[in-house]
Amino acid sequence: MDIPLLDLKAQYKTIKNEIKEAINKVLESQHFIMGPNVEKLEKNIAKYVHAKYAVGVSSGTDALLISLMAAGIGPGDEVITTPYTFFATAGSICRVGATPVFVDIIPNNFCIDPNLIEQKITDKTKAIIPVHLYGYCSRMDQIQEIAKRNNLIIIEDAAQAIGAFCKTDGSWYNMGSSGDFGCFSFFPSKNLGAFGDGGMVVTNDKDKYERLKVLRSHGAKPKYYHNLIGGNFRLDAIQAAILLVKLNHLSEWTDDRRYNANVYNESFQEHHIFPLNQLFPSVQYHANEYCIYNQYIISTPNRDGLKQFLLSKNIGTEIYYPVPLHMQKCFEYLNYKPEDLPISKQAAETTLALPIYPELTEDDQKYIVSMIDKFVQKKKNGVETYKQVD
Repeated sequence: MDIPLLDLKAQYKTIKNEIKEAINKVLESQHFIMGPNVEKLEKNIAKYVHAKYAVGVSSGTDALLISLMAAGIGPGDEVITTPYTFFATAGSICRVGATPVFVDIIPNNFCIDPNLIEQKITDKTKAIIPVHLYGYCSRMDQIQEIAKRNNLIIIEDAAQAIGAFCKTDGSWYNMGSSGDFGCFSFFPSKNLGAFGDGGMVVTNDKDKYERLKVLRSHGAKPKYYHNLIGGNFRLDAIQAAILLVKLNHLSEWTDDRRYNANVYNESFQEHHIFPLNQLFPSVQYHANEYCIYNQYIISTPNRDGLKQFLLSKNIGTEIYYPVPLHMQKCFEYLNYKPEDLPISKQAAETTLALPIYPELTEDDQKYIVSMIDKFVQKKKNGVETYKQVD
């Protein structure tokens, strides 16, 4: 068998005619920048994530950047976030001249630990960027309370969490629409992926919405009249047209991902495959959380060995992310030590993503689990064993 980490060709086969028709309509219109497709996508995305307003932008990275700009964050300011995330989260903070302040993650859901946030707040702190990593949900109830007490902006990095939500103390929190700004990515590998770069910012505040729209087009309102310095953050009409087609299928695809995750969960339990130091179990049931599984993550002390073994069996995997941001060379000036954020360091050293895409079959998954079990059996007498002991 040959099982890739992600099979976008399989997805494309199911929607090929719809995509071609949508692209052809844009070609016939010759309207490539902004326009009705972008406007329709904005309305539909806002509805999907339960936000009042949405602004289409050029990428998930630019969604973060324009949100920071709209919040007025710049040199001398500090923004609290997690070091266990894609580089753009902290990179965007630096690009506006602010300083990222890293807080460790919760062991069982990869997101920022709200219990550690307030000790990092100073008179320079202006915002918190929680990252809903892998489609899990940050503890937005606690983060909202902290932000309110300290007069801070919340910019949600929901690049991997479109459609994710959770319930806490009787209240529902939709990832991306629970803060001041919510940032989504439409990078091709995302659950809702374009045929190139694209992104979206959502908000429930009309003034923030209007400011985002102005900043998106070089700060011009009207055209050629600039009261603000913005950027070229516009979403292409072709990408919007493609995303409109895919959005119609997103809920079904998410259901399929969640089904596949449950197959993994039950299979791993059946085979008693659990790492000895399993801090990050996807098999843990989150009763009040609707995870969308942008990735399905397992953890093992012998992660690199397992990855190589699965590769030899033609099973695609990926390491997200091998070096946490506080250990990146470009952030040496922040003076963090690796052990300052031990859970993030542990995640970077032990986690591995398995195939989880909607078109994955149960036979594919049985093969993947059997190969993992084979690797476990092979190692069971060694110090690196992670076979559950009955």
